[in-house]
Parts: sequence; structure tokens; C-alpha cells
Amino acid sequence: MRNSFVNTTNLILHGIGPTNGKGEPPIRTDDALREEPKDHFDVVLTNPPFGKKSSVTIVNEEGDEDRVALTYNRPDFWTTTSNKQLNFVQHVRSLLKQDGRAAVVVPDNVLFEGGAGETIRRRLLADCDVHTLLRLPTGIFYAQGVKANVLFFDRKPGRAEPWTTKLWVYDLRTNQHFTLKQNQMARADLDEFASLYQPKRPRTERRATWDAAAQDGKGAPVAGTSGRWRAYDYADLIARDKCSLDLFWLRDESLEDSANLPEPEVIAEEIADDLRSALEQIEAVLGDLRQRP
Repeated sequence: MRNSFVNTTNLILHGIGPTNGKGEPPIRTDDALREEPKDHFDVVLTNPPFGKKSSVTIVNEEGDEDRVALTYNRPDFWTTTSNKQLNFVQHVRSLLKQDGRAAVVVPDNVLFEGGAGETIRRRLLADCDVHTLLRLPTGIFYAQGVKANVLFFDRKPGRAEPWTTKLWVYDLRTNQHFTLKQNQMARADLDEFASLYQPKRPRTERRATWDAAAQDGKGAPVAGTSGRWRAYDYADLIARDKCSLDLFWLRDESLEDSANLPEPEVIAEEIADDLRSALEQIEAVLGDLRQRP
């Protein structure tokens, strides 16, 4: 209820919704994954709810509560899975009109998880133009321990040849350290990515800042190059194990040179984030085990 109130207030403050004091703002509380969308859009920008499993609370006759994992059997989905994040990727694709554009925040597991994850990635690369991936740094979300990315893709009509030709990746995570309090991420930290993305120019004009010939032999760029922006061909992507899009190539300086280590409180916060994330995954596994007959 609180999130619904906050979202409604945010829409009103930005001039979205009724302006004559009558009617309701264009927002409703529901399960977005429950059925096929009735409306389709040119652009979808979304940060779906974090958490791996979709579930519903069941109350038995004794008043005890239990949570049951949900799966969605939709004809517009490529595959059936209880993984909420993978379902949202499929749902966003369904929301788009032909040639519609999407930017979706997804956690790392969407990029490398096998099974349904591999099926969805292969279909997404073939049926859509998956052109850009922004690897976000840790320490920028209130959900602790989350390693997230922004996946950009365009919906395309059906054809025999895959639509994805190159996936451009910008690594804003390696050797970057942000926290919610001491070192917050600022808009300026995205300036290089924004200048390289070039939304109003053909993607064929993009140029990488990473060059294998300009490395020092250990994966670090030479002086004067950031090396955070490079492209992967479609053939290379589908040849990877499980069609993984968990792509990184820069050397992590903190692993080799203690002089480059972040401050102790940053290290401690990152360790705490990893432990919280691990605990969340263990609890999800326990929840699945409790549901077994």
C-alpha cells in the first residue's frame, strides 16, 4: 500500500494523471505478470521489483501462513519459470510495439542463470535487437547485495535471421566503489556512457574504448584510455556457456595491488552486502524445499 501511495504521489507531482481534480491517476495495484498486456508501448523503462521468486501467501484453516511459488503459463512467454526477474524480461518484450525500445534493470542472475534463463536469452538475442548492456556498480541500491545491470533492447518482427548483431557493453562496475552514504553515485559518473551510447546516431558509428592491443598484458588499459566500452558479436555470445551475458574483461586492480584497495569501511560494506545476498538465496532455496510434498 505504501509503494502504491508513493508512486501515485510521484505521478501527480510530475503532472501525470488527472489535472482537473477529478478521476484517478493512471496507476493500479495488480500482478503485472498475471496476464498478457492489453496495451502496447513505444518505450518501456522499468526497474522491476527485486527478488528471485514470485509467490503468494496462503492461509490455512488453522490460520497458519505459507508462501507458495508462482509460475506463469502465458502464451506470449518463451518459457515457463517461477523466476520473477526472467518473467519480467519476457513481460517487457510483450509490452513493446514493433520496433519499440526497452531499458530494463536486471540482476546478474538474469545474465547467467541456466535452464529457463538460457532459453530466454537465446530467444531475446534472436527475436529482438539486444544492443547495449550497462553493468552497474554495487552499493547504489537500497536492496543490499544487489549486482544489477541495465539491458537495452528493441522489439523486432519475426524473421529467420537473428536481429542482434552486436551487444555493446559498458562496465561501470570493475574498480568502481560507491556507497549509499559516504560515496554516492552521481549523474557525472554516467557521462562517459551517455556520450558513447549516442541514442540519436546509428549504432554502426559506435567506437570501442577498449582495444586488446592497447592493454598492458594483464587486462588493464594503457594511460589515456578507459577501456570500459566494447562490443561482442552475436556469434560470440551464443557460443558462450549457457549463452551467458555476464561479460567482463577489465582487471580488478584491488586483487593485485593492495595500494588500490578501497577504504576499510567500503570493503566491510561490500562483504556485508555479499553475505546478505547469500542469505537471501539460501532462504529462497529453503522456501522451495518446504513446499515439496
